[in-house]
Amino acid sequence: MFNSLTKKGIVIIGRNEGERLRACLRSVGSDGLIVYVDSGSTDGSVTLALSYGAQVVVLDNSRPFTAARARNEGLWRLLLIQADLEFVQFVDGDCELECGWLAEGEAFLAANEAYGAVCGRRRERFPEASFYNRMCDDEWDTPIGDALACGGDALYRMAAIVEAGGFDPSVIAGEEPELCYRLRSKGWKIRRLDAPMTIHDANMMHPRQWWVRSVRSGYGYAQVWRKTLASGGPGIYGRQLASALFWTIGVPALAIVLAIAFDPWVLLTSLGAWAIQFMRLSASFGFKKGAHLLAGKAAESLGAFRYGLTVMRGSDQGAIFYK
Repeated sequence: MFNSLTKKGIVIIGRNEGERLRACLRSVGSDGLIVYVDSGSTDGSVTLALSYGAQVVVLDNSRPFTAARARNEGLWRLLLIQADLEFVQFVDGDCELECGWLAEGEAFLAANEAYGAVCGRRRERFPEASFYNRMCDDEWDTPIGDALACGGDALYRMAAIVEAGGFDPSVIAGEEPELCYRLRSKGWKIRRLDAPMTIHDANMMHPRQWWVRSVRSGYGYAQVWRKTLASGGPGIYGRQLASALFWTIGVPALAIVLAIAFDPWVLLTSLGAWAIQFMRLSASFGFKKGAHLLAGKAAESLGAFRYGLTVMRGSDQGAIFYK
């Protein structure tokens, strides 16, 4: 049972998270209306969520699963149950809320009416378990202060997210920056607090997982860039998309043109350009991370082309799972 006087709802999304989901459910407690949205789990996640008193939404598999679709379904279910909620916290099922986060996030939004969303520090549970987990932990460590966007775990003002229309359920990756783009276009501000928010369990142990996740990122860059550009604004993710395509396609293409025009040996300039970029990245991030950052451009480009093919075919792409 939930307290009908509660001011906030909590939306948890998941797919076969197992014990991670149990830890997530424990962490949110009972201070708020909880909705769990399941995307085709086969591990008993639905039964587990019900045992913790959560309202459950099981997504129809006749439409592609996406995290954005799951969050939206949870959001609308919250409002159907209690229309006067003031705040909504989104949590991925492989995360735990840090003790005290909800109170701190609510206090900030209550005291700062211009802000539509607030987030804190997401950290990895086992950053020492793999190089890829450490990369994720670095990725989550975003700057403190006013921000352009927040990640999957964030606390939103209900009036703001409803005004923006919620998440775009078709977006595969980058759905949070796309939503925040619309929030900012309506005058809302976003804040990153210097406070622990969630503990994430990426469990990314193998290169293939990192590669698939990078492909998903590239798909999201292209999709969100196109969508936000079509809205009449400057668009977002244009820089990331251009960087991926430049290092993967632009550099060798330019070398080929120069080789045809001048000398075949000019083709080696592409190798030189990659070597210089690799050394620059390695100087800033270390040898191994520098290599992954450069190689990741190829994965991101592949994801962008995958999006382009999806558009040309007029088909729908479901979520790209890396674990």
